[in-house]
Order: sequence, then C-alpha cells, then structure tokens
Amino acid sequence: MTDKKLTRDPGDLHEIALNRGIEMLYFGYRNFVAKANALLSPLDFGRAHHRVIYSVGRSPGLTVGELLATLRITKQSLSRVLGQLVRTGYVAQLTGTRDRRQRLLSLTDKGRKLEHRLSGLQRTLVAEAYREAGSEAVGGFEKIMLGLMCDDDRPRFSGEPG
Repeated sequence: MTDKKLTRDPGDLHEIALNRGIEMLYFGYRNFVAKANALLSPLDFGRAHHRVIYSVGRSPGLTVGELLATLRITKQSLSRVLGQLVRTGYVAQLTGTRDRRQRLLSLTDKGRKLEHRLSGLQRTLVAEAYREAGSEAVGGFEKIMLGLMCDDDRPRFSGEPG
C-alpha cells in the first residue's frame, strides 16, 4: 500500500504532493492575475494584452520579432493583440533606424500608466507573499521557478534580483 501522506522531502515525491504543487500553481496564478484581469476587462483586454504591455514596458525598443520570441506566441495572435494596443494608444510602433522593416515597440504615456497600475497590483501581492514566507523561502521559490522554465529562458535570471 502506497503512503499517501504529504511530504516535505523533495527526494520523496509522492503523487499527492506533486498534485498539490500543481494545484497550488493554478490557484496562485489565478489570484496573481485576478486584480489585473479586473483592470483589463473594461478595456476589452485580456491576459495576452497584459503580457505584451508588461514585456514592452520592461524592454522599450523591443522588436516585434523579439517580442514573439519572448512570449512564444504565434505572429497571428500577436498581430491581433498588438494591433488593438496600438489602435487604442497604449503601444507605439516606430520604424527601426538601421533596418526600416523593423518595428520597435514602446509604451505610450497611457501605456506606461496602465503598466504601472497592473504591475503595481502584482508587485504588492508578490511582496506580501515574500514577506510572509521569508528570504529563505524566496530563494527556494526562485529555484523551483527556474526548474520549471525552459533552458533558454534561464539566462535572463542568472544575475542577482534588481
């Protein structure tokens, strides 16, 4: 008979503990995006819009190709979302100076304000969780998240948090 108790020993990975971790990721993510979703909904924006706004806000001058690679979405999906963000004045597209075919993306003032509100909600939630968990737990969380990522995404997090 298999022991179904929860375990804290990462070397003893019972199915029930793994399922609990998966479920915790689902519920944590749901709460992580809830307030942002509520802010986006009246604008007729969703998760994809938020991801574009966040990514462009972190890397002004990002090319469309770089954004596609970061988000790992199809050109068709990005085109719909990006078109809406540009039409509604949240994202600006500039022509590249070296390559006129490039479209460089940046947030407009309106886009920066929205990104600041969205990220502020999420930073508050993460800061609260970090404070409750303590610095040792934060390090453990980062190790787990790195373990869940694809190898080619990890270098982005190789430095110290800033």
